[in-house]
Amino acid sequence: MTRHAQQTQTFGERLTATIAARGPLCVGIDPHAPLLEKWGLPDSPDGLARFTDTVVDALAGSVAVLKPQLAFYERHGSKGLAVLEDGVARARAAGALVLLDAKRGDIGSTMAAYADYLRPEHPLAVDAMTVSPYLGAGSLEPAVATAREHGGGLFVLARTSNPDAGSLQLVGTPSVAQRVVDTVRGWNAETPGGSFGLVVGATLDELDVDLAGLGGPVLAPGLGAQGGSAGDVRRLFGTGTVVLPSVSRDVLSAGPDVAGLRAAAHRWAESLTA
Repeated sequence: MTRHAQQTQTFGERLTATIAARGPLCVGIDPHAPLLEKWGLPDSPDGLARFTDTVVDALAGSVAVLKPQLAFYERHGSKGLAVLEDGVARARAAGALVLLDAKRGDIGSTMAAYADYLRPEHPLAVDAMTVSPYLGAGSLEPAVATAREHGGGLFVLARTSNPDAGSLQLVGTPSVAQRVVDTVRGWNAETPGGSFGLVVGATLDELDVDLAGLGGPVLAPGLGAQGGSAGDVRRLFGTGTVVLPSVSRDVLSAGPDVAGLRAAAHRWAESLTA
């Protein structure tokens, strides 16, 4: 796919096809300073580039989704974003879908500008991005419109598993988290294709939102270093929902050896399909 090519499929359709071909694993690309140091790399744009190139070369040809964390590139300024731009383009060219972990959330023209990452002509065009709904569901409408127009996807923060998340997400009846789920379910009902998903942590003690009829995928972060397992994914989500389990440190810690990165990702992929 060329960088400016218009999508002929929805993100949901591309995700389903990619998971069928490669399995359901998402690997986060999180080049924080301690990890760069562990790899023997400087905390600089050059170290960032060497890290990103290695991860993309190792995994983009086999993993379904790569999920770069935007903050770790922004902290290096314009040179960091240039590294990300190159890495995203090369990952997509190798067949991986790219989910930009940006967690953006705002209103009006600002939200529309954030959503430009989903436009194929954007210099850092990605397949999907994470967004935050806590300015209200209507705040995300510009991103929803851009995703619909260009075949992009959104993953909306709904029920995360950080320790104090429930203090906000479980307030009310139905809970705030359930209202987010219901909103995203409505988007998918209006535009079939499964392009609108949720972020639901894989380390929850129990699934306290109703995902029935969601019509889109669930990004389930928290595997590995955060304590989540393939068994937790099966326990929480069962069957009938497209789940994209996400792991970062447990794979990235196997670098900078390319074979080690591939082996770590393969072990996780196998455990999720066992």
